[in-house]
Amino acid sequence: MATDILTREAGIAHAANRLPSVIVDDYNSELKADDGFVGDKVSKKAFREILERWRETLRKVGPDPFGDKPSAELSKKALDRALEGTDPLTSGLVFSAIEDFAQELAGVVRRFLRQKGWRDTEGLVVGGGFSDSRVGHLAIARAGVILRAGGLDLTLEPIRHHPDEAGLIGSVHLAPAWIFSGYDSLLAVDIGGSNIRAGVVVTNLRKAPDLSRSAVWRSEIWRHCDEDPAPSRDAAVDRLIAMLTDLIRRAERANLALAPFIGIGCPGVIAADGTIDRGGQNLPGNWEADHFNLAERLVAAIPRVGGHATMVVMHNDAVVQGLSEVPHRTDLARWGILTIGTGLGNARFTNRSADEVGA
Repeated sequence: MATDILTREAGIAHAANRLPSVIVDDYNSELKADDGFVGDKVSKKAFREILERWRETLRKVGPDPFGDKPSAELSKKALDRALEGTDPLTSGLVFSAIEDFAQELAGVVRRFLRQKGWRDTEGLVVGGGFSDSRVGHLAIARAGVILRAGGLDLTLEPIRHHPDEAGLIGSVHLAPAWIFSGYDSLLAVDIGGSNIRAGVVVTNLRKAPDLSRSAVWRSEIWRHCDEDPAPSRDAAVDRLIAMLTDLIRRAERANLALAPFIGIGCPGVIAADGTIDRGGQNLPGNWEADHFNLAERLVAAIPRVGGHATMVVMHNDAVVQGLSEVPHRTDLARWGILTIGTGLGNARFTNRSADEVGA
């Protein structure tokens, strides 16, 4: 019933294929490999494992440039410093890992492009935490060179916004057009296996009617993965409600015209009624239970924003992160996103024509 009302009043449902500016052709594709899932080859963990193999080789003939520190504990900043530092051996070690990872990434891209929903893709953006580093940028660029050298006419680029902000900014492209006629900002949530982030996104429509200047005004983050013991699902929802309530108060004090809309990006396959069909195994507690509906919980806790009934729209987190690129991909008919983090998120889009969008 809640979904029927949402669809009728807003023209959009949870995890809709037809969004205001794009068609979602495919998302959360779980391609299989002989030894697991294809996406496992290009996760953050996979890069560290590649680096560790190179370190093991070096240890057989001499000292390890990174000493005794496990590869899994080397931060992105530490790897970037090593890459751009003055010691050739250390830089060469990181470059070797980048090359191997880029080869894997190019192979994964080829696998995706063979899928029906991904054919004729003209460009890909790469998001997720891995893309937010010099190491990540070089791996993405090298994979792009490999693909082009192999005859594939495809652009492969890092996501434009910081990945943490992209996961919030994309929510403006979940919202129905009428939202923007009387409001200048909205609430957005990015739920991940390590963090839950909530924020207020300002649309800046006066600066750019195509939403290309949308930006995160304020945000809050909760690293639920650091909690000991691990929080329950209900505790996580309560924490999210508290974060949103605080953001609403701050927006009101700043005299923002906050829309009664909450856009949510969440891992996994999202059903039209807002439940999570599968893929929520890394979230705190059981988010895939049939009786659990995050959107309904949020509406019950925050029934109104600025005196108007609250609307919540959920979609897959890779889809939402990809939507942040919508204003910048108008030159392509078909494009997609890969998000490299704990796993490999993915989504493919077809831009809607101007006639469709205006209809």
